Amino acid sequence: MPSAPEHSEYRPVTPIETLADWLGDEVAAADFPETKLRFRNDRWAAAVGLDGLSDEEWLKHFGRFLPLPENLPKPLALRYHGHQFRVYNPDIGDGRGFLFAQMRDGEERLLDLGTKGSGQTPWSRAGDGRLTLKGGLREILATEMLEALGVNTSKTFSIVETGEQLERGDEPSPTRSAVMTRLSHGHIRIGTFQRLMVLEEMDHMAALVDYCLTQFPGPPPPEDAPGRDEPAVQLMHLVVERLADLAASWMVAGFVHGVLNTDNMNISGESFDYGPWRFLPKWEPGFTAAYFDHQGLYAFGRQPEALHWNCGQFAIALRTLADAPPLIAAMERFGPLYMAAVGRRWCWRLGIESKGLEDDGRLVGLSEAAMAESGEQPDAFFYRHRGGKSGEGELGELLQSYTAIGDDHPYWSEGAPESMLIDEVEAIWSAIDERDDWQPLHDKVARLRRMGEAHGPAPVPAGHISKNSI
Repeated sequence: MPSAPEHSEYRPVTPIETLADWLGDEVAAADFPETKLRFRNDRWAAAVGLDGLSDEEWLKHFGRFLPLPENLPKPLALRYHGHQFRVYNPDIGDGRGFLFAQMRDGEERLLDLGTKGSGQTPWSRAGDGRLTLKGGLREILATEMLEALGVNTSKTFSIVETGEQLERGDEPSPTRSAVMTRLSHGHIRIGTFQRLMVLEEMDHMAALVDYCLTQFPGPPPPEDAPGRDEPAVQLMHLVVERLADLAASWMVAGFVHGVLNTDNMNISGESFDYGPWRFLPKWEPGFTAAYFDHQGLYAFGRQPEALHWNCGQFAIALRTLADAPPLIAAMERFGPLYMAAVGRRWCWRLGIESKGLEDDGRLVGLSEAAMAESGEQPDAFFYRHRGGKSGEGELGELLQSYTAIGDDHPYWSEGAPESMLIDEVEAIWSAIDERDDWQPLHDKVARLRRMGEAHGPAPVPAGHISKNSI
C-alpha cells in the first residue's frame, strides 16, 4: 500500500510545549451529549502504537479527549493569521479544533493528533466549533482516495458522532454532528509565521524556524544557493520543495482542494483540511470545488499558481530573519521543481519508468490534450493507459517507448477504476443519513485501499529526509 505504515510502540513526545506559551492557548473539548464510534483507522493507529485501544478507551480519548498517557495535559488551540482568498485576516486560529497529542513513530518522525469539530476556542469568533457528520465522512473519503493516489496527505484517524443537531446554511439542517481526529506530521502553517511577522515577534519567529527544521527535517539547499547556511533560508527551500511537489500530486490525482489559503498550508508539505473538495469529472483546468470561489482563484488549473503565491507570503514573513535575494532564489526553484514532480508522478500513476524531464513533460502534455479532447474522466484515462497501453497516435507512439512497471495486481484487469466523483460521495452519505447504513462507506474504503496496493509504493514526498510520508 502506498505510504503503508509499520507498527510502532506508543512513544509520546511533546516538543510543541517549548513554544506553547506564545503559539497557542490551552482549551477544553466540548462536552458532547453522546459519543458513537463511527470510524477508527487502525491501519494508522498501528503506526503510533494506539491500535490496541479498546473501543471504550478509544472513545474516552477521541470522543471525550481524556489525555493520552504522558502526553499533552491539555489540548492546545494554535494561533495563526492568514490570507483567505488573498485578503489578509488577523482574526483566525484554531476555531473548532486543537492539537491533542504528539508522538514519534518507528522512524523517529514526529506525528500530531489534531481535531476538527471539538468545540469552541478563543478563535471561534461566531462559530459553534462543531463539525457535521457529513463533513467528517467527506474527510474520510478525501484522505483515503488521495493516499491511494500517492498524495502526501493527513490521515483521517477517527470519527465520533456526538449527538447534536447542527444548523448549517450550505446543507440541509438540522444535521448530525461529529468530532474528527486527524494524524499528520504537524500543524504549523504559513499563517503561523505570518502572525509572528505582524506582531513583530522576531525571537519567536526564529524559534519556530528552528522547531520546523528539527521536527520536519529535509535535505540542504543546493550547493550554489545563496545564504544556504541560514536557518530561515534552509526552511524556505524545504517549503518550496514540499509545496511544489504537493501541487504536482494534486494535479496528477485530478484533485481540487478548493480553499488554498495560507492558513491551510502546512510547513510539512502535507495536504490537509478538506472542505469543498472535488475530483475532476473531466480534465478541465477551470473546474472549481468551492461554490463561493466566484473568481476561480483556486480552480484546478490554478492550484500550482496558488501554492507558489503562498510560498511568496512565506518568504515575506521570513524576510524578518533573512535578506530578500536568498529567499527569492528559493522561490525561483518552484517552477522547475513542480514540472519535474508532475512528470515523476504522472509516470508513477501510469505504471511506467520515467525517461527524464523532456520526455515526461511531452507525455504529460499529450495526455492532457487527449483527455481535454475526449472528455474522458482522468481516473479512466490513467487506468486504460496503465503500463503504457491503449495509446493512439503521437501519444501511443510515445507510450510505447516507455518501460512498463510490473502490474500483476488483479485490479488492473477488472475493467474499470475506482473514482471519487460527487455523486458517489452523496450516495454514501445518503445511506448513512437515511438508513444509518455505514456499509457503503466501509466497502468504499476497502476498495480504495486495494487500489492503493495495486499502484505500489507511493512517490517519495520531496523535501524530507525520511523515505516515506506518513
